[in-house]
Amino acid sequence: MRKFLAAALLLSAAVIPTGTAAAADPIYKDPTQPVPARVADLLGRMSLDEKVGQMTQAERNSASFADLTNFRIGSLLSGGGSAPSPNNATSWANMYDDFQRAAIATPLGIPMIYGVDAVHGHNNVVGATIFPHNIGLGATRDPGLVQRIGRATAEEVSGTGIDWDFAPCLCVARNDRWGRTYESFGETPQDATSMTTMITGLQGSKLSDSGSVLATAKHYIGDGGTTNGTDQGNTQVSEAELRATHLPPFRDAIAKGVGSVMITYSSWNGVKLHGHKYLITDVLKNELGFGGLVVSDWNAIDQIDGQAGFTAAEVRDSINAGLDMIMVPTAWRQFITYLKQEVQAGRVPMSRIDDANRRILTKKFELGLFEKPLTDRSYTPTVGNAAHRALAREAVRKSQVLLKNQNGVLPLPKTASKIFVAGKSADNIGYQSGGWTISWQGGSGPVTPGTTVLQGIRSAVSTSTTVTYNRNGTGVDGTYQAAIAVVGETPYTEGAGDRPGGLGLDAEDIATLNTLRATGVPVVVVLVSGRPLDIAAQLPQWHSLVAAWLPGTEGNGVADVLFGDYRPTGTLPFTWMQSASQQPINVGDGKAPLFPYGFGTQFPATQNAYALIGASYYDEQRGTQVERCTDSGCGQNVGYLTPGDYVAYADVDFGATPPTSVTTRIASGSTANGTLQYRLDSPTGPLVATVSAASTGGWQTWTSRTAAASGATGVHRLYLVATGGTGGDLANVNWFQFAR
Repeated sequence: MRKFLAAALLLSAAVIPTGTAAAADPIYKDPTQPVPARVADLLGRMSLDEKVGQMTQAERNSASFADLTNFRIGSLLSGGGSAPSPNNATSWANMYDDFQRAAIATPLGIPMIYGVDAVHGHNNVVGATIFPHNIGLGATRDPGLVQRIGRATAEEVSGTGIDWDFAPCLCVARNDRWGRTYESFGETPQDATSMTTMITGLQGSKLSDSGSVLATAKHYIGDGGTTNGTDQGNTQVSEAELRATHLPPFRDAIAKGVGSVMITYSSWNGVKLHGHKYLITDVLKNELGFGGLVVSDWNAIDQIDGQAGFTAAEVRDSINAGLDMIMVPTAWRQFITYLKQEVQAGRVPMSRIDDANRRILTKKFELGLFEKPLTDRSYTPTVGNAAHRALAREAVRKSQVLLKNQNGVLPLPKTASKIFVAGKSADNIGYQSGGWTISWQGGSGPVTPGTTVLQGIRSAVSTSTTVTYNRNGTGVDGTYQAAIAVVGETPYTEGAGDRPGGLGLDAEDIATLNTLRATGVPVVVVLVSGRPLDIAAQLPQWHSLVAAWLPGTEGNGVADVLFGDYRPTGTLPFTWMQSASQQPINVGDGKAPLFPYGFGTQFPATQNAYALIGASYYDEQRGTQVERCTDSGCGQNVGYLTPGDYVAYADVDFGATPPTSVTTRIASGSTANGTLQYRLDSPTGPLVATVSAASTGGWQTWTSRTAAASGATGVHRLYLVATGGTGGDLANVNWFQFAR
């Protein structure tokens, strides 16, 4: 008996540990195994409930921790504006980890994947870096920059635990009336295709790398081509045009390894894409070889039959069409019930369920979620950090498109005595960031930390420059060097931004611009908008126009260009209409634009010394002021020039042959009998010419005085210096021009 018991105990000691080790170490939990083997092992262990759960994506506010565990929910999302309280990076990370712990508290321990619309930075999170929207990035023509932005976004997203970004939008917007035009990189397939580098930035060299997140190519396919630019509308084009215009960016995204594709709400020739098996399964998965997961848009399967409330038939049709995961924010329980019923009835084959799960689980394994399911807190401090904000500022300045610059008003001098700023968007982080910023539709005011355009202007100018701001332009007069009007659209998202009627500025903007223009001060318009606007009628009244798009939180990037720290390099990713009646207008369609696709002017590298140079268009001054001018063709003159005062002009090109004379348009009521000297490179540099500042009979009594000039060749900084006399103001100057 004792021998038998001893033998039994020995046998149990030998057998039980082996069985326990096997149970604790299935293939799918072994990170050394290849991903396909892990997926196959896990799939073989899953029940129908677990498989259907993996195909379900619920909104965080409609699912509890217990729901994740009990229903085996595979994914959560935050809709636009859905955030923990307080809304900061740490709260997000804590929330994510709590949900993830609930997800893995199941027999199989399958982690969830959490998605957000981080479409221009981690834009749901207060304090995150908000980059320019895609329309601005398209204007940069810089795929490398966009890849760096993808990486920065991925780091900030990772720092809050989130592992799935519903970006980038690869739509090719063909009608500016569409409310999602700003989510498009441009009107040609090449625009979006070139910027698929965002995917590389988001996903890294491999998804398992720290700081990598799953990217999403959206919205497949044709959402930018709907008739009349109607959001979620009908794209009425041939298959050949669909393939030529709207498919190329997705083909390139697949080549770059994008992990997921989101289907568009819109229809193709009357058939909703969410039920379109040919485009989803035959083209996307089979022809293009997409091996990632296909996800629906928010409640989008409900639109398949055109009736409110999704049905079992819509669930069946969307899954059989090739969707792998369904975004059912609140009605996820009904979805689970319907899908299980359809499978059990044989109307959705188990092979389709297994294919969907295989795709979902593959991405979860590739992301490393089974090994590291919780937030990598080393990235939490990157949310809104200085390096990312500097990158955003770079993107802003590279996205600025200079469309008009009459008389070289820009760049503005940092040392101007007075600058006026007006417009509803000048001091408004919400307006300059646009939709998808903290809330779904965006908002007004300091919705998140950042630098407004006005704050950027104040930081750019010298300490002696007075910057006056009034939203409506009240208080402006002719003594200001220039008036900067920051005007344009207020935030919107999706269908709320559709503009089937006019595409012009609103009444407030028009009134503000009229107030500024009435003073005779040069008006510099900074247009904050998500698309080209109908401004042809007003354009002749403006001296300069800069398309700033929706720059995000780093408004100092706009000031970088306005004041010449960086030259404008952006070009139009959209054809700019003469009038709204031309919509749709696109490159190659034969319609005459106000500004063509690809247009963007630059500051001249030099100023021609032998062309008329306006005195008030200096880039440096000491002691002077500008004032309203009565001379013919004169808006403003430089005045109050007393001995020792000067104005300077950058990059004046005299050529290889020196000038022989200079003509100066001057007015003076002085009895001081001083002079105006032209000098090279400094206020005391080589003397080129001397002009008498003797009285002309009054401070607005204008005459042209010609003096001999010599000794200047090549490119120089030219100084006009007031000298001599018995003190007091010497002269006002309107313009000057050298001759040879």
